[in-house]
Amino acid sequence: MTGTSVRIDGNTLRLPGGAAVRFVRTLRLPETGTHPLPPGLGEFPVRRVSDYPDTVPEQWRARGGVMLPVYLREAMWLSFGSTTEPAALQVGVGKVCAVSGKPWSDRLSRDPQNYVVLPRQPWLDGINSGKGTVRQFVAVPLGLGATVEGQVTGEEVWGGVQLQSFPLAEGRLAEWREAQRRLRSVSRSAMGYGAAAPMAMAAPAAPAGAPRSAPAMGLGVGGSMRQEVYRDDRPLSDWADTPAGRVFVHLVTPPEWRRITGEAPPPSPVDRAAYTNAGLPWFDYYDQDAEDLAPTDPLEDVKPVGDWLGDDHEPWQPPGSHQVKELGDAPGKPVQDGDW
Repeated sequence: MTGTSVRIDGNTLRLPGGAAVRFVRTLRLPETGTHPLPPGLGEFPVRRVSDYPDTVPEQWRARGGVMLPVYLREAMWLSFGSTTEPAALQVGVGKVCAVSGKPWSDRLSRDPQNYVVLPRQPWLDGINSGKGTVRQFVAVPLGLGATVEGQVTGEEVWGGVQLQSFPLAEGRLAEWREAQRRLRSVSRSAMGYGAAAPMAMAAPAAPAGAPRSAPAMGLGVGGSMRQEVYRDDRPLSDWADTPAGRVFVHLVTPPEWRRITGEAPPPSPVDRAAYTNAGLPWFDYYDQDAEDLAPTDPLEDVKPVGDWLGDDHEPWQPPGSHQVKELGDAPGKPVQDGDW
Protein backbone atom coordinates (compact mmCIF):
# COMPACT_ATOMS: atom_id res chain seq x y z
CA MET A 1 0.00 0.00 0.00
CA THR A 2 1.19 3.53 -0.77
CA GLY A 3 -1.21 5.79 1.12
CA THR A 4 0.16 5.59 4.66
CA SER A 5 1.97 8.92 4.33
CA VAL A 6 -1.02 10.90 3.00
CA ARG A 7 -2.05 13.42 5.65
CA ILE A 8 -4.80 15.92 6.34
CA ASP A 9 -3.69 19.47 7.12
CA GLY A 10 -6.88 21.36 7.97
CA ASN A 11 -9.01 20.42 4.96
CA THR A 12 -6.00 19.96 2.66
CA LEU A 13 -4.81 16.52 1.60
CA ARG A 14 -1.02 16.38 1.44
CA LEU A 15 0.33 13.53 -0.66
CA PRO A 16 4.00 12.52 -0.67
CA GLY A 17 6.13 14.30 -3.22
CA GLY A 18 4.60 17.73 -2.71
CA ALA A 19 1.03 17.39 -4.00
CA ALA A 20 -1.54 19.36 -1.96
CA VAL A 21 -5.25 19.11 -2.80
CA ARG A 22 -8.27 21.00 -1.47
CA PHE A 23 -11.89 20.36 -2.44
CA VAL A 24 -13.67 23.67 -3.00
CA ARG A 25 -17.42 24.39 -3.03
CA THR A 26 -18.61 26.48 -5.95
CA LEU A 27 -21.58 27.65 -8.03
CA ARG A 28 -23.13 25.09 -10.35
CA LEU A 29 -23.01 26.27 -13.97
CA PRO A 30 -25.88 26.01 -16.47
CA GLU A 31 -25.51 22.95 -18.68
CA THR A 32 -25.60 25.00 -21.89
CA GLY A 33 -23.01 27.50 -23.07
CA THR A 34 -19.41 28.01 -21.97
CA HIS A 35 -18.69 30.12 -18.91
CA PRO A 36 -15.88 31.79 -16.92
CA LEU A 37 -14.41 29.98 -13.92
CA PRO A 38 -16.86 30.08 -11.00
CA PRO A 39 -15.71 31.31 -7.58
CA GLY A 40 -14.60 29.34 -4.55
CA LEU A 41 -17.23 29.39 -1.79
CA GLY A 42 -15.27 27.69 0.97
CA GLU A 43 -13.68 24.29 1.43
CA PHE A 44 -15.43 20.98 1.91
CA PRO A 45 -14.62 19.53 5.33
CA VAL A 46 -12.48 16.38 5.05
CA ARG A 47 -12.31 13.58 7.64
CA ARG A 48 -10.39 10.30 7.88
CA VAL A 49 -12.52 7.19 7.41
CA SER A 50 -10.43 5.38 10.04
CA ASP A 51 -11.53 7.88 12.72
CA TYR A 52 -15.14 6.55 12.52
CA PRO A 53 -14.79 2.74 12.57
CA ASP A 54 -18.14 2.22 14.32
CA THR A 55 -20.29 4.26 11.94
CA VAL A 56 -18.79 4.16 8.45
CA PRO A 57 -19.90 1.37 6.07
CA GLU A 58 -17.71 -1.71 6.18
CA GLN A 59 -16.79 -1.28 2.50
CA TRP A 60 -15.43 2.19 3.25
CA ARG A 61 -13.27 0.86 6.05
CA ALA A 62 -11.80 -1.66 3.61
CA ARG A 63 -10.97 1.08 1.10
CA GLY A 64 -9.66 3.52 3.71
CA GLY A 65 -9.06 7.12 2.74
CA VAL A 66 -11.13 10.16 3.60
CA MET A 67 -14.70 11.43 3.20
CA LEU A 68 -16.46 14.73 2.59
CA PRO A 69 -20.15 15.78 2.42
CA VAL A 70 -21.84 16.88 -0.81
CA TYR A 71 -25.40 17.79 -1.74
CA LEU A 72 -27.19 16.32 -4.76
CA ARG A 73 -26.07 18.27 -7.85
CA GLU A 74 -23.55 20.27 -5.83
CA ALA A 75 -20.50 21.39 -7.85
CA MET A 76 -16.88 21.31 -6.74
CA TRP A 77 -13.40 22.03 -7.99
CA LEU A 78 -10.00 20.74 -6.92
CA SER A 79 -7.42 23.30 -5.89
CA PHE A 80 -3.80 22.18 -6.03
CA GLY A 81 -2.54 25.16 -4.06
CA SER A 82 1.21 25.28 -3.49
CA THR A 83 3.63 22.39 -3.78
CA THR A 84 7.13 21.98 -2.43
CA GLU A 85 8.46 20.07 -5.45
CA PRO A 86 7.15 19.12 -8.92
CA ALA A 87 4.61 16.32 -8.84
CA ALA A 88 2.48 14.40 -11.33
CA LEU A 89 -1.03 13.91 -9.95
CA GLN A 90 -3.61 11.47 -11.25
CA VAL A 91 -7.28 12.38 -10.63
CA GLY A 92 -9.90 9.66 -10.91
CA VAL A 93 -13.70 9.95 -10.79
CA GLY A 94 -15.07 6.51 -10.07
CA LYS A 95 -11.66 5.16 -11.15
CA VAL A 96 -11.96 6.81 -14.57
CA CYS A 97 -9.15 9.27 -15.28
CA ALA A 98 -10.56 12.82 -15.39
CA VAL A 99 -7.83 13.84 -17.86
CA SER A 100 -7.72 10.93 -20.34
CA GLY A 101 -11.01 9.08 -19.80
CA LYS A 102 -9.04 5.83 -19.51
CA PRO A 103 -9.36 3.28 -16.66
CA TRP A 104 -7.46 3.98 -13.45
CA SER A 105 -3.81 2.92 -13.59
CA ASP A 106 -0.84 2.82 -11.23
CA ARG A 107 1.37 4.03 -14.10
CA LEU A 108 1.72 7.40 -15.77
CA SER A 109 1.12 7.52 -19.53
CA ARG A 110 1.48 10.18 -22.22
CA ASP A 111 -0.64 8.88 -25.08
CA PRO A 112 -3.03 10.04 -23.86
CA GLN A 113 -1.66 11.90 -20.82
CA ASN A 114 -3.38 10.62 -17.66
CA TYR A 115 -2.20 13.17 -15.08
CA VAL A 116 -1.75 16.85 -14.35
CA VAL A 117 1.58 18.47 -13.49
CA LEU A 118 1.96 20.50 -10.29
CA PRO A 119 2.51 23.34 -9.67
CA ARG A 120 1.76 24.35 -13.30
CA GLN A 121 -1.86 23.13 -13.07
CA PRO A 122 -3.34 25.32 -10.32
CA TRP A 123 -6.76 23.62 -10.21
CA LEU A 124 -9.12 21.26 -12.00
CA ASP A 125 -12.84 22.10 -12.19
CA GLY A 126 -14.01 19.10 -14.21
CA ILE A 127 -13.24 16.50 -16.85
CA ASN A 128 -11.13 17.37 -19.89
CA SER A 129 -13.91 17.66 -22.48
CA GLY A 130 -12.96 20.05 -25.27
CA LYS A 131 -10.29 22.35 -26.63
CA GLY A 132 -9.60 24.74 -23.77
CA THR A 133 -12.67 23.66 -21.80
CA VAL A 134 -13.72 21.27 -19.03
CA ARG A 135 -17.15 20.02 -17.90
CA GLN A 136 -17.86 20.85 -14.26
CA PHE A 137 -17.71 18.19 -11.53
CA VAL A 138 -21.25 17.70 -10.14
CA ALA A 139 -22.26 15.22 -7.42
CA VAL A 140 -24.88 12.57 -8.24
CA PRO A 141 -25.87 9.23 -6.66
CA LEU A 142 -24.69 5.95 -8.11
CA GLY A 143 -27.30 3.78 -9.77
CA LEU A 144 -28.71 6.23 -12.31
CA GLY A 145 -25.92 5.94 -14.86
CA ALA A 146 -25.30 9.70 -14.64
CA THR A 147 -21.74 9.56 -13.30
CA VAL A 148 -18.66 9.76 -15.52
CA GLU A 149 -17.88 6.23 -14.31
CA GLY A 150 -21.28 4.93 -15.42
CA GLN A 151 -21.17 6.57 -18.83
CA VAL A 152 -17.59 5.58 -19.67
CA THR A 153 -17.51 2.03 -18.22
CA GLY A 154 -21.19 1.03 -18.25
CA GLU A 155 -21.01 0.25 -14.50
CA GLU A 156 -21.14 2.23 -11.26
CA VAL A 157 -18.99 0.39 -8.74
CA TRP A 158 -16.57 2.82 -7.12
CA GLY A 159 -17.92 6.37 -7.00
CA GLY A 160 -15.93 9.02 -5.14
CA VAL A 161 -12.63 10.59 -6.20
CA GLN A 162 -9.21 8.94 -6.38
CA LEU A 163 -5.88 10.75 -6.15
CA GLN A 164 -2.38 9.38 -6.79
CA SER A 165 0.90 11.30 -6.80
CA PHE A 166 4.24 10.63 -8.50
CA PRO A 167 7.44 12.56 -7.66
CA LEU A 168 10.29 13.22 -10.05
CA ALA A 169 12.66 10.28 -10.52
CA GLU A 170 15.58 10.34 -8.11
CA GLY A 171 18.16 11.76 -10.53
CA ARG A 172 15.80 14.38 -11.96
CA LEU A 173 14.72 15.42 -8.48
CA ALA A 174 18.35 15.97 -7.46
CA GLU A 175 18.88 18.12 -10.57
CA TRP A 176 15.73 20.15 -9.83
CA ARG A 177 16.80 20.76 -6.23
CA GLU A 178 20.25 21.91 -7.36
CA ALA A 179 18.69 24.28 -9.90
CA GLN A 180 16.44 25.71 -7.18
CA ARG A 181 19.45 26.14 -4.86
CA ARG A 182 21.31 28.08 -7.54
CA LEU A 183 18.26 30.21 -8.29
CA ARG A 184 17.89 31.16 -4.63
CA SER A 185 21.60 31.94 -4.44
CA VAL A 186 21.37 34.26 -7.47
CA SER A 187 18.27 35.93 -6.01
CA ARG A 188 20.00 36.61 -2.69
CA SER A 189 23.04 38.07 -4.43
CA ALA A 190 20.97 40.30 -6.69
CA MET A 191 18.75 41.61 -3.92
CA GLY A 192 21.41 41.91 -1.24
CA TYR A 193 19.46 39.81 1.25
CA GLY A 194 21.05 37.34 3.63
CA ALA A 195 18.21 34.87 3.15
CA ALA A 196 15.52 34.43 0.56
CA ALA A 197 11.88 34.10 1.45
CA PRO A 198 10.36 30.75 0.46
CA MET A 199 8.43 30.88 -2.79
CA ALA A 200 4.95 29.39 -3.03
CA MET A 201 2.25 29.45 -5.66
CA ALA A 202 -0.77 31.41 -4.48
CA ALA A 203 -3.97 29.42 -4.07
CA PRO A 204 -7.08 30.89 -5.73
CA ALA A 205 -9.49 32.89 -3.54
CA ALA A 206 -11.76 31.63 -2.76
CA PRO A 207 -24.19 9.92 16.03
CA ALA A 208 -23.94 6.62 17.19
CA GLY A 209 -25.22 3.52 15.42
CA ALA A 210 -24.03 0.31 13.87
CA PRO A 211 -22.21 0.51 10.53
CA ARG A 212 -24.48 0.05 7.52
CA SER A 213 -24.46 0.67 3.83
CA ALA A 214 -24.61 4.34 2.90
CA PRO A 215 -25.98 6.07 -0.21
CA ALA A 216 -23.04 6.07 -2.59
CA MET A 217 -22.19 9.25 -4.48
CA GLY A 218 -20.03 9.89 -7.52
CA LEU A 219 -19.26 12.70 -9.93
CA GLY A 220 -21.13 13.46 -13.11
CA VAL A 221 -20.71 16.59 -15.21
CA GLY A 222 -22.50 19.89 -15.50
CA GLY A 223 -21.79 23.00 -17.52
CA SER A 224 -18.75 23.82 -19.63
CA MET A 225 -16.16 26.41 -18.63
CA ARG A 226 -12.99 27.88 -20.08
CA GLN A 227 -10.08 26.00 -18.51
CA GLU A 228 -7.03 24.32 -19.99
CA VAL A 229 -5.55 21.03 -18.84
CA TYR A 230 -1.85 21.49 -19.50
CA ARG A 231 0.39 19.13 -21.42
CA ASP A 232 3.48 17.91 -19.57
CA ASP A 233 6.63 19.37 -21.13
CA ARG A 234 8.91 16.82 -19.43
CA PRO A 235 9.69 13.39 -20.88
CA LEU A 236 7.80 10.61 -19.11
CA SER A 237 11.12 9.15 -17.94
CA ASP A 238 11.57 12.19 -15.65
CA TRP A 239 8.89 10.81 -13.32
CA ALA A 240 9.08 7.94 -10.84
CA ASP A 241 7.78 4.58 -12.05
CA THR A 242 5.58 4.01 -9.01
CA PRO A 243 3.33 6.36 -7.01
CA ALA A 244 4.51 7.87 -3.75
CA GLY A 245 1.00 8.09 -2.29
CA ARG A 246 -2.67 7.64 -3.04
CA VAL A 247 -5.99 8.29 -1.35
CA PHE A 248 -9.64 7.32 -1.92
CA VAL A 249 -12.09 10.18 -1.32
CA HIS A 250 -15.61 9.02 -0.43
CA LEU A 251 -18.51 11.39 -1.16
CA VAL A 252 -21.16 11.42 1.58
CA THR A 253 -24.72 12.75 1.56
CA PRO A 254 -25.37 15.41 4.24
CA PRO A 255 -27.67 13.15 6.34
CA GLU A 256 -25.05 10.37 6.30
CA TRP A 257 -22.32 12.86 7.20
CA ARG A 258 -24.27 13.83 10.31
CA ARG A 259 -24.95 10.18 11.20
CA ILE A 260 -21.33 9.08 10.71
CA THR A 261 -19.47 12.04 12.21
CA GLY A 262 -22.01 13.68 14.50
CA GLU A 263 -21.20 16.99 12.78
CA ALA A 264 -23.62 19.31 11.02
CA PRO A 265 -22.99 19.35 7.26
CA PRO A 266 -22.20 22.67 5.55
CA PRO A 267 -25.22 24.78 4.55
CA SER A 268 -26.68 24.22 1.09
CA PRO A 269 -24.85 26.01 -1.76
CA VAL A 270 -25.47 29.69 -2.46
CA ASP A 271 -27.92 30.74 -5.18
CA ARG A 272 -25.86 31.64 -8.26
CA ALA A 273 -28.17 34.44 -9.43
CA ALA A 274 -27.88 36.10 -6.04
CA TYR A 275 -24.08 35.78 -6.25
CA THR A 276 -23.88 37.39 -9.69
CA ASN A 277 -26.44 40.09 -8.87
CA ALA A 278 -24.33 41.05 -5.87
CA GLY A 279 -21.50 41.94 -8.27
CA LEU A 280 -19.12 39.29 -6.95
CA PRO A 281 -16.28 38.02 -9.16
CA TRP A 282 -15.90 35.17 -11.64
CA PHE A 283 -12.47 34.27 -13.03
CA ASP A 284 -10.38 33.63 -16.13
CA TYR A 285 -6.92 32.04 -16.02
CA TYR A 286 -4.28 31.94 -18.75
CA ASP A 287 -0.75 30.55 -18.93
CA GLN A 288 0.84 31.70 -22.18
CA ASP A 289 3.73 29.22 -21.92
CA ALA A 290 1.60 26.11 -21.45
CA GLU A 291 -0.01 23.86 -24.07
CA ASP A 292 -3.56 22.55 -23.64
CA LEU A 293 -4.24 18.80 -23.82
CA ALA A 294 -6.67 17.68 -26.51
CA PRO A 295 -9.79 15.92 -25.17
CA THR A 296 -10.19 12.15 -25.59
CA ASP A 297 -13.20 10.37 -27.07
CA PRO A 298 -14.51 8.81 -23.81
CA LEU A 299 -14.77 12.18 -22.07
CA GLU A 300 -16.10 14.15 -25.05
CA ASP A 301 -19.18 11.92 -25.08
CA VAL A 302 -20.11 12.27 -21.38
CA LYS A 303 -23.58 13.84 -20.99
CA PRO A 304 -24.58 16.31 -18.24
CA VAL A 305 -26.47 15.15 -15.15
CA GLY A 306 -29.56 17.04 -16.32
CA ASP A 307 -30.17 14.24 -18.83
CA TRP A 308 -30.90 11.98 -15.83
CA LEU A 309 -32.20 14.37 -13.16
CA GLY A 310 -34.16 16.79 -15.31
CA ASP A 311 -33.62 20.37 -16.39
CA ASP A 312 -31.76 22.79 -14.16
CA HIS A 313 -34.34 25.38 -13.08
CA GLU A 314 -32.00 27.45 -10.90
CA PRO A 315 -32.03 31.02 -12.31
CA TRP A 316 -28.98 32.11 -14.30
CA GLN A 317 -27.68 35.64 -14.55
CA PRO A 318 -24.54 35.85 -16.73
CA PRO A 319 -21.78 37.88 -15.08
CA GLY A 320 -20.92 41.25 -16.59
CA SER A 321 -17.50 41.66 -18.18
CA HIS A 322 -16.41 43.80 -15.21
CA GLN A 323 -17.05 40.83 -12.89
CA VAL A 324 -14.68 38.42 -14.69
CA LYS A 325 -11.24 38.81 -13.08
CA GLU A 326 -8.18 37.76 -15.08
CA LEU A 327 -5.74 35.76 -12.98
CA GLY A 328 -2.07 36.09 -13.83
CA ASP A 329 0.34 33.78 -15.46
CA ALA A 330 1.06 32.07 -12.63
CA PRO A 331 0.69 17.77 9.36
CA GLY A 332 -1.57 15.42 11.31
CA LYS A 333 -2.06 11.67 11.50
CA PRO A 334 -1.62 9.66 8.28
CA VAL A 335 -4.66 8.76 6.22
CA GLN A 336 -5.19 5.01 6.19
CA ASP A 337 -5.20 3.42 2.75
CA GLY A 338 -7.00 0.20 1.81
CA ASP A 339 -7.86 -2.10 -1.06
CA TRP A 340 -9.22 -0.40 -4.17
